[in-house]
Amino acid sequence: MAELQERELKNEMIEGRNAVIEALRAGRAIDKIYLAKGDVDKTLGHIASKARAAGVVVVECDRRKLDFMSATHAHQGVIALCAVRAYCTVEDILALAAEREEKPFVIVCDEISDPHNLGAIIRSAECAGAHGVVIPKRRSAGLTTIVDKASAGAAEHMLIARVPNLPAALDTLKSRGLWVYGTAADGSSPLWETDFTGPTALVIGSEGDGMGRLVRESCDFTVSLPMKGQLNSLNASAAASIVMYEVLRQRSGGKA
Repeated sequence: MAELQERELKNEMIEGRNAVIEALRAGRAIDKIYLAKGDVDKTLGHIASKARAAGVVVVECDRRKLDFMSATHAHQGVIALCAVRAYCTVEDILALAAEREEKPFVIVCDEISDPHNLGAIIRSAECAGAHGVVIPKRRSAGLTTIVDKASAGAAEHMLIARVPNLPAALDTLKSRGLWVYGTAADGSSPLWETDFTGPTALVIGSEGDGMGRLVRESCDFTVSLPMKGQLNSLNASAAASIVMYEVLRQRSGGKA
């Protein structure tokens, strides 16, 4: 499995200064650009500036990491990790809901770093009728080939917005009339007693730490799932699927 993931990662990379510059110039969908830390080369500085202007995340890292990532062994201090498709905006997601004449249903992922978890969440979101998924630019898996495969192709049909600040994005959703529900083991609103029939933004916390403090403070409600076994939590994507289908059930008049 690890070898497969490594091969997939190498297949979605662009290496070398000229190749990355041309990809940026052509408007290629790029998830992240990795630059050699401490390198003062003007070309790398130009790449960093052009990438940031295009909204691409730029990560400085040790050359040894670039050497390990590289498939060509000629990365020249820069590797771009491609996205399988372009990201959209939060407004695009809300516009889709309006176009369908449906109450908005948006999934917000708070630092889901495992690409398989993110892919599974996108798959469930598409199946449950969500209008889009919002992820943060940093400390999150991006829209890579691994995520696309884990979503079983659902990422090709789901609007994905990537934002620099999740609390600010939640404030935007709230200003547009959405109620924000965060999933939490200690949530004060039990799942079966929570009303999801209105415009809904559902926040899924990270695999290890759950929702961040500022994100949690932005929630109107925190929702808990019933637990009858010896464990007190579910995998992030499993919990997300359960809540999404409760939203679908309620919106279908109890007939999911």
